[in-house]
Amino acid sequence: MVFYHSEVDNSLLIYASATLLYGGTILYRAKKNRVEKAIPFLLGILLLFALEILCFATLRNYLGLTLFALVCLVFCIYTPTQAMLPVDHKAVLITGHELAKYLDHLGFTVFATVLNDKGPGAETLKKTCSERLSILRMDITNSAQIKEVYLEVKRKLQNADLWGVINNAGIMGYIADGELLPMRSYKQCMDVNFFGPVELSKTFLPLLRKSKGRLINISSMAGGIPMPRLAAYGASKAALSMFSGVMRQELSKWGIKVVAIHPSGFRTGIQGNPELWNKEEQNLLENLTPDVKKDYGEDYIESMKTVLIHIPSFSASDFSPVLYDVTHALLAVHPHGLYTPGKNAYKYLLIFCYSPLV
Repeated sequence: MVFYHSEVDNSLLIYASATLLYGGTILYRAKKNRVEKAIPFLLGILLLFALEILCFATLRNYLGLTLFALVCLVFCIYTPTQAMLPVDHKAVLITGHELAKYLDHLGFTVFATVLNDKGPGAETLKKTCSERLSILRMDITNSAQIKEVYLEVKRKLQNADLWGVINNAGIMGYIADGELLPMRSYKQCMDVNFFGPVELSKTFLPLLRKSKGRLINISSMAGGIPMPRLAAYGASKAALSMFSGVMRQELSKWGIKVVAIHPSGFRTGIQGNPELWNKEEQNLLENLTPDVKKDYGEDYIESMKTVLIHIPSFSASDFSPVLYDVTHALLAVHPHGLYTPGKNAYKYLLIFCYSPLV
């Protein structure tokens, strides 16, 4: 009797180890390849577990384990992966230049908008990118310049289609408690992070409707999770995310796919520099009422700069998660509505969804 229990325990241990090995491999492969249909995939996983229980109950030896392993191997090989479209020099418009170089190297025809077409960012693109890339000067908050870019892109496309519009440009503004931030900070964040992308999207939608292409909005982890001292930035990114969700539903009848991307912290330099921080701090102090200044204390207010100084230390320097997700959003036959590239981006969003008052 003791021998029987020992044999069962050993078999159970072997099956548990096999489950961890094959289950982990399957889930990793599914995440890496972004399995297209989640429900059939989950049903497949459940069937695997049912088969494991059956094998253990009826074949408590290596024959049952072998059968289970073979089925897992077949499942790994034939798990459906996301179908991807070819690049084929698809034309995309992107605000900012961080992603422009990468997309150009993939073979896209890139229209990269920059604030200063003579600046270092534009010069880098000219030196490192192909002749397919066009640099266009545009301030996202300037309606006239948005219209000019639209006409220029349409002219250069001639009879070709515009496949994607990527709203990537954004500002963080100064970091401080919501009560301390001047209204100018809120308005500036909304202008650059929300109103600008909305106007750009509306301007180019006729071209996307023709191509049945992609509208991709780079939001932020702060757009889905309330983060202290980021009231202005987070509110503007949350507005952009909500806009994306609404447009995803409204534009689906035209075949346009709308995507929101919520990256975690990456070293983009969005936090600015000490000269800008000093200027913003002075403006903030000058606009506070004596009562508010007294309640918070000048030492606390002046400590805000230390947060900005330390942002690079907890931001990732490897942009590949964002680059991968943008590429997937552009080329997947069925892109996701939301991507969360970067460390902890999805985890914190999940926690907030189930514990919104934490």
